[in-house]
Amino acid sequence: MEFAIALFIVVLLFVLQAVRVVPQQHAYILERLGRFHGILAPGLNIIIPFIDRIAYRHNLKEIPLDVPSQICITRDNTQLKVDGILYFQVTDPQRASYGSSDYVLAISQLAQTTLRSVIGKMELDKTFEERDEINSSVVAALDEAAISWGVKVLRYEIKDLVPPQEILHAMQAQITAERGKRARIAESEGRKMEQINLATGAREAAIQESEGRRQAAINQAQGQAEALRLVADATAEALTRVGAAIGKEGGMAAVNLKVAEQYVAAFSQLAKEGNTVIMPANVADMGGLIASAMRIVKETNR
Repeated sequence: MEFAIALFIVVLLFVLQAVRVVPQQHAYILERLGRFHGILAPGLNIIIPFIDRIAYRHNLKEIPLDVPSQICITRDNTQLKVDGILYFQVTDPQRASYGSSDYVLAISQLAQTTLRSVIGKMELDKTFEERDEINSSVVAALDEAAISWGVKVLRYEIKDLVPPQEILHAMQAQITAERGKRARIAESEGRKMEQINLATGAREAAIQESEGRRQAAINQAQGQAEALRLVADATAEALTRVGAAIGKEGGMAAVNLKVAEQYVAAFSQLAKEGNTVIMPANVADMGGLIASAMRIVKETNR
């Protein structure tokens, strides 16, 4: 009985040692008698107990690695405190197991040295403007070296670039001065545009005023010309009608009567307006005067 129990325990231990379950997105390195034998895929795997062993376990997911902050010196001899974060993934579990004793430490150290080299080629202002270029340079250098470690470097991101306090104060003063300059330029541009707008408005107003005066003068001249034309047409029409009336029967008698009336009215008006009275040489011969006037009319009609 005791032998059966002991045998059962041995078999159970044997089974437990023989069965290995690998989680998804993981890879186990199997060694047989101390040598690499294979890679256990996710799922249920059977190994030989006490002969095979799981030497390394790798996570195949994307892994973020916080790169410690460090002091970098720029091309213009300015110190910068830089830290970042690195994202990598194990692509070859065998190389990751045997290519480096600690690929995580190797990647972290290489990231720091590469970052110092890249920033050392740039001036201070460029380091703030060219973050993408710095990140790309670090990734390119790491990816090339990490191939032999079975690791793929996906991306690197700078978290902080911190210059010394005196540099920060100088940069703040520079930014303040630059903003002040922009404000003054904007103000002067505003005044310039205001003067231009005022001058343009005055010019357009003067042009409109002169155009108005010119149009008014044209309209007045046209009105006067039209009035003179209408008066002339009316006078001509009246004279035509008078001439036509004179040519009819009894027309001359009417003219004689009208001339006599106007003659008498003219002398009457002169007597009212002044102290001097103008009399014809022969007042008694009034009919002769009228006859003389009628002869003039007749001559005109011819």
